[in-house]
Amino acid sequence: MLVGTSQPADADTPARLGLVVPKRLLRRASMRNAVKRQAREAFRLKAASLPLADMVLRLGRKPSLTAAEFKRGVRREIDVLISRLAGGSA
Repeated sequence: MLVGTSQPADADTPARLGLVVPKRLLRRASMRNAVKRQAREAFRLKAASLPLADMVLRLGRKPSLTAAEFKRGVRREIDVLISRLAGGSA
């Protein structure tokens, strides 16, 4: 459901996170904000161990889950993507 990309950053720039959660995929603002909040929190917790890189997380397709299931599952998926982008195994 989420897609991640990473690109090396300058040596003096810390790891940065970009988020793309289109309205056409998640109509409700509360759901879009929940995804962004979860991604920012996961990134903040792992920031010290991340390489210097610009990372972008993008919602790639419309979720087929209910709102409650989506909110529970999105954090796990974000954690896996950030670990993968950081070069760790997930």
